[in-house]
Amino acid sequence: MKYIARLQLAIIAVYISCIPGYAIESYELQRKQMIAEIIQDVVETSHYLGIKTLDRKVLHVMSSVPRHEFVPKNNKSNAYLNHALPIGHGQTISQPYIVAIMTQLLNLDSTSVVLEIGTGSGYQAAVLAELAANVYSIEIIEPLAKQAIIRLDRLGYKNVKIKHADGYYGWAQHAPYDAIMVTAAASHVPPSLIKQLKPGGQIIIPVGSRFMTQQLLLINKQENNKLTTRQILPVRFVPFTGDH
Repeated sequence: MKYIARLQLAIIAVYISCIPGYAIESYELQRKQMIAEIIQDVVETSHYLGIKTLDRKVLHVMSSVPRHEFVPKNNKSNAYLNHALPIGHGQTISQPYIVAIMTQLLNLDSTSVVLEIGTGSGYQAAVLAELAANVYSIEIIEPLAKQAIIRLDRLGYKNVKIKHADGYYGWAQHAPYDAIMVTAAASHVPPSLIKQLKPGGQIIIPVGSRFMTQQLLLINKQENNKLTTRQILPVRFVPFTGDH
């Protein structure tokens, strides 16, 4: 019944978005519905997450970043549905719930310097940029990297820097990082990312293959450089790519 109710709300939101002159109001309504579903999903998975609610600052960012600006034109009516959407080149923009919890678990503040592996459309980078001082993001697919640079610049995200490269090796120039987020599933945690993480910092990364259960891991680097790993919940991400 819960699924049917959500589907009905999504259909209504899409219908409203087609009414001439109602686009802005429609996005606002859809965004509110998205936030409501994220909150509900957090409650339902609280036994995995170890939290029952998201921080207000994370909810505020999720409700203010215009997700419809980060999806292809032919999918804008679906921008605020609470699931992943294709963005071309075999890649996706992550489910809003996943974006929210990954962001929350990094415990960012206004002084944080963050490395993101897998820019994609730039949506997650925009969310991070609202909370952190600087975000450095790497995208291996050149057309996506170029599009994200233009998009984020147009939307005014001046504290995000993007480069086209293989994220497996990180971005040593701006290290060490307070937090690192990986948005593609890897078979293991790249050693270069561990090295570029500041003591006291955290990495959040999905680990596993496309055809097996992936687990979202939160890795803490202690002040003595020892690592502790916490398994958060099962997830499904596109695979990490590159020559390694």
